[in-house]
Amino acid sequence: MNTAQEQLSATQQALMPIAAFAAVGDMARLNRALDQGLDAGLSISDAREVLVQLYAYAGFPRSLNALTELMKVVDERRQRGIRDAPGREPSHVIPKGDALRAAGQANQTRLVGQTVAGPVFEFAPAIGEYLQSHLFGAIFERDNLDWQSRELATVAMLSALPGAEAQLQSHMAMSMNTGLTARQMQQAVEMLDERVGADSGQRAREALARVLAPASK
Repeated sequence: MNTAQEQLSATQQALMPIAAFAAVGDMARLNRALDQGLDAGLSISDAREVLVQLYAYAGFPRSLNALTELMKVVDERRQRGIRDAPGREPSHVIPKGDALRAAGQANQTRLVGQTVAGPVFEFAPAIGEYLQSHLFGAIFERDNLDWQSRELATVAMLSALPGAEAQLQSHMAMSMNTGLTARQMQQAVEMLDERVGADSGQRAREALARVLAPASK
């Protein structure tokens, strides 16, 4: 494979610290990461999509606070004469009701690689509905941010949150189901270690090792 194809793009790399700092509510470091990300070529829409998606992993308060910080950064940059690319909106209308749930179920199955089922979804069917309708439906149907970027952002968010190791491992696998390679995911781990922190990097490293372990046998 071409070496360039084994590297994360500059914008993919820039999304990861934004996602991680937003997940833990570190506004000072998020501010710097947003500024650096926009300098690296992220559009306003790219950053906004990640911070909206954050609500599914860290809750509405962190998402709302992070979006407010993005508005602040964009305004400060505008006052300095910087006009950031607005980005684009989804190319199609997001379905609603049963059609949204069906789209979300199809997206979830594609990302995971199989139909998702288990005791927790039998015990609490509502959580399965919310995952399919809200996360894999309403969010992943928005194609103005590609799935690889969404999964890298998710990995970054979960790596920053202690206690989410099982979900982090799942999304490491989903990232690779979008076509990201083992080398690219190793680069993502290195990015988290260097730009977010050792704890985040270590959680990501252990999760990736567990995902790659079956292939090494």
